[in-house]
Amino acid sequence: MKIKLILIIISVSLLGCKKKIDEPAPTNSEHMYFPHTNASDWETKSISSLGWKQNAVEDLKKYLAEKNSKSFMILVNGRIVLEEYFNGHTKDATWEWNSAGKTLVSAATGIAQQENLLNLNDAVSQYLGTGWTSEPLVKENLISVKHLLTMTSGLDESSELVDKSKLTYVADAGNRWAYANVFQKLMDVVSAASKQSFEAYFNTKIKNKLGMDGFWKDGFIFKIYNSNTRSMARFGLLALNKGKWNNEQILNETFFSESTNTSQNINPSYGYLWWLNGKGSHMIPGSQSIFQGSLVTNAPGDMYAAMGASDQRVYVIPSQSMVIVRMGNASDPANPSFAVSGFDNALWQKINAVIN
Repeated sequence: MKIKLILIIISVSLLGCKKKIDEPAPTNSEHMYFPHTNASDWETKSISSLGWKQNAVEDLKKYLAEKNSKSFMILVNGRIVLEEYFNGHTKDATWEWNSAGKTLVSAATGIAQQENLLNLNDAVSQYLGTGWTSEPLVKENLISVKHLLTMTSGLDESSELVDKSKLTYVADAGNRWAYANVFQKLMDVVSAASKQSFEAYFNTKIKNKLGMDGFWKDGFIFKIYNSNTRSMARFGLLALNKGKWNNEQILNETFFSESTNTSQNINPSYGYLWWLNGKGSHMIPGSQSIFQGSLVTNAPGDMYAAMGASDQRVYVIPSQSMVIVRMGNASDPANPSFAVSGFDNALWQKINAVIN
């Protein structure tokens, strides 16, 4: 009787093992793919292989076209699952990142720190010299590199222009969160610390290593990054892998983790120039109000995002090994947003219909 019982247990165990071997591996167990830096080819993955709903894709594409999109991509484990272009835009055409490019500045700042060129806790004036604002010197010296990364400089955000006359005192650094263009002073900090132009430093440390095609262009207010859609997706893939590209840790993982977690105790939905989903409350550009609940309620709670005016987006969702990119004109031309907008929730409703 005992021998029969043992044989039954062994048989059940072997059947269980066989089932596990025969079952398709979950998405997250698939090895991560990185496109070659000097090639245009890029591995793809079918919607059906992921168990997604093909019949919901057309509705998503129709919505994107109606909302003035130029391009849209979804990567899973680095592979292209969906890549679409609208309204005459093409794979090789460039478009502006707007404030989504803040995350590029954040990454370059982190690399400069890991190379011991700067320290986030240093005063900005240590790199730019005193008198870079119109604040009293004692107040100006309170502003650290980290305050620029976290939007807590305490400087007046009411003007879009960043020149000395507009950089006036509102609060002591670290005591007030306000979305402002003064972040671009980080480009000057990195330039001064590295003793070269910001663009030269960025190209060497990030652009060339990822195989991006972009360039920094002087805008009306500040320099704006322009690239094709796949270059935006490449940066999103770097972010998905916490600063690692293939076998190289380009950006220190510790810094990247700080970048994509709450960076101060005023707006929990903001890191180092990255927007964070799934927090208990959030603030938005142009307001000092605190809104309860998550930034994008229809999106996964672990999502972090690069968000720019006219709905430029890089969504990164670690739990699903996913990167989503949207470029284009404002989804609502009558009410163009600086960063966060209602478009995100509506778009995620369409995305969820495909992936869930």
